This record gives sequence, structure tokens and C-alpha cells, in this order.
Amino acid sequence: MVRPERRTKADLAVVALILVAVVVGAAVIWFNSDARATVSETAAEPVAEPPAATGIPAALTEAWRATSPATPVPVVAGPAVITGSGNEVLGHDPITGRVAWRYSRDIPLCTVGAEWDRALAVYRKSLNCSEVTSLRGPTGVRGPLRNSDAEFGTQLLTDGTYVTATGQRSFESWRSDLVRTQQFGMPPAVKNPNNNMKRPECTYSSIAVGDERAGVVENCPQEQGRITVLNTHPEDDEKPEEIFSVGLGSAAAGVVAVTEERVAVVLRDRSEVVVFDNSGAEVAHFPVRVGTPDLRANVQIESTATGRRIYWHTGTDTVALDPATLTPLWTFPDTLGPGVGFAGKMLVPVRDGLAVLDPATGDRERVIPVDRAGSPGPVQLNAVGPVILEQRGDTLVALH
Repeated sequence: MVRPERRTKADLAVVALILVAVVVGAAVIWFNSDARATVSETAAEPVAEPPAATGIPAALTEAWRATSPATPVPVVAGPAVITGSGNEVLGHDPITGRVAWRYSRDIPLCTVGAEWDRALAVYRKSLNCSEVTSLRGPTGVRGPLRNSDAEFGTQLLTDGTYVTATGQRSFESWRSDLVRTQQFGMPPAVKNPNNNMKRPECTYSSIAVGDERAGVVENCPQEQGRITVLNTHPEDDEKPEEIFSVGLGSAAAGVVAVTEERVAVVLRDRSEVVVFDNSGAEVAHFPVRVGTPDLRANVQIESTATGRRIYWHTGTDTVALDPATLTPLWTFPDTLGPGVGFAGKMLVPVRDGLAVLDPATGDRERVIPVDRAGSPGPVQLNAVGPVILEQRGDTLVALH
């Protein structure tokens, strides 16, 4: 018979030390983890769908307001109005402004957008805006997450199918599960040097998206501006698929609108818009009054709203573009933003309120007075149910 092993005091001491080390290590990992530094307070009850707008109101009053520097435009996810400030994202009831849910981390927000009835919160780490969290609009429940290569100052552009994060050296697009579908340019950490980049030395000054495409103005050495149009979902996310790329001969260009068949580019140094087809041929051009664009993003994003038509704010006027040809249907002068469709009409921000326009002709029916307390603009609009939302700089205001 083999003599049974005996546990000595030294054995017990070693086991105790191992257990202490495991507990201390786990505590250190938890103390420094993202989970500990995250607050997720979901809605006790989902935010209710507001009633539909039944007509244009005779007057508007301020229902509520919130500080929201992380939203460049009013953000709506499902029925909820989303605001972002500091390191916190809030989901509001659109009628009352009541905070239904909140999400925060111990790192600052870069920007907040929305698509697929979810809010998309992009957080900043030391090197870039890399932490992306999706939050369900009605409840604030977390959905898919991702780590991205988005640059500081990024904004999120949506085309109804994909979301694109802007950047001066690279930009990328995501599908609804936040898997990346394309990356264009030279990201901070190049994983594939042979990534089919034709012009790796170029930077980007303006981006727009539409119909699963992205249009970008490239600034390349010894060249004055270039418009390039890409698929946002190529076969290989590391191999960009260019539809066309042509020189512009302008150093002050911005992408106004992108469709399946056309792209419109404003040349501000010429006060002109040029329209290209998918072969890169110029098919139309027209003069416009231009003003100074809003340059809060890391690239220039034209103030454009879409619906049955495309509405573009030139910096001075609002222009309705035919979605088939991207040529003007009408122009309404002296506005503060592109406008929003509401109860069958078009509401466009002007100095003294909201102009009510016939969307087919641009004829003004009347102006609903809005007191903006001297805010000079620009004003970005959105709407949910009977509530009209105005983004005035860092403040979101709900009118009802």
C-alpha cells in the first residue's frame, strides 16, 4: 500500500497565496474594465410611438430642450429622440422630453447618429474614435458593438442601408450588425499594405452617401480636387470598388448628393454645381448662391435632407433637386438649413421661424413664428410624430 500524501502547512500556504492572487487579479481586471466604467440604464417601458402629424400647426411653442453637442443634426431612433453630451447618450420621449434611458462610459463621445431604429454612439480613445455601441431606440438596450478606425471629428452618414464614418485620411462603412463593409484610404494601422489604393497620398475634404454609394472629394498632390464614387459594399471590404474618379479643377468642392445614377458636386469658388453620371461624364451644371458651409466635422458635409426629393442648403438658399437628374426644381432664398417634410408640406428654417412651402413648387404659404433668442443659425431640422426638432449649435429644441 502506498502511504497517503499528507498536506503540509507549506502546501496550504501556497494554495492560499494562489487564491489571493486570483481574487486580486480578477478585481484588478474588473476595476479597469470597460464593463465597470459603463452605465446602462434601460427604459422601464419602451418609448411609445407618438401620434402622426395631422396638419401644419397655426403656432409652435417650445416643448423641451437639451444640451447635445455630440449630435450634428437632430437624431431620432425609432420613436425616441437621442441626445449626446460629454460621455452620456440619452433617449427621450419626443412629446415630453422625459429621459427614458441613458448610456454612459468613462470616455468622451465623438458623435452620435442613428440608423436601423438604433442610436449609434461613437466614443473616443487615445488614438481615434474607435468604440462604437448601438442602442435600441425604444429601450436603450445594447445591440451590436464594434471597434473602428474612425478619426477624431468623425460624423456618421446614412443612406438607409449602410452607415459611413467620415475621415480625412480614411473612412469606412458598416452594415446593420456593425460589420465593416468597406474601408477607403490609409487608416492609422494599415493591416494590408496591398489594399488596392490607387492614390494613397490623397486626403479627403468632403463626403456624401446615397443609394449604397459614397462620393468623396480627394485632394491629391499636383491636382485641384477629384471626385471619386465608390460602392459601400464591395465584394472585399479591403479592396475598394470605384465607380468613377475624375478631376474637378477646383480646390473648394463639396459633394452635395449621391444617387444610383448621378453625383452632384458644388464648386464654391465658381458658385456652380456640376452633375456627373456613372461614367464620370459631366451631364449638367447650374449656378447657385453659395455661403459658408458648417464645418464641425473632420470633413465638409453639405447640409442636405432627403425624402421624395433632395433638399440642399447652399449656405444661403434651400434648393430642391430632382432625385433622377439632381438638377434644381426650385430655390427658396435666405434660409438657415435644408428643411424637413412634415404633414405633406416642406418646413424650412428662416430667420423669423419656419417657412411652410409647397414641396412641388417651393411656393411659400406662410411662416410659423419661432423665437430662437438671437441664435444666428444654421438650423438643422428633423421631425417625429407631431414634434419638430431643431438643432441649434450644441442645443436641441423640440417644438410642438
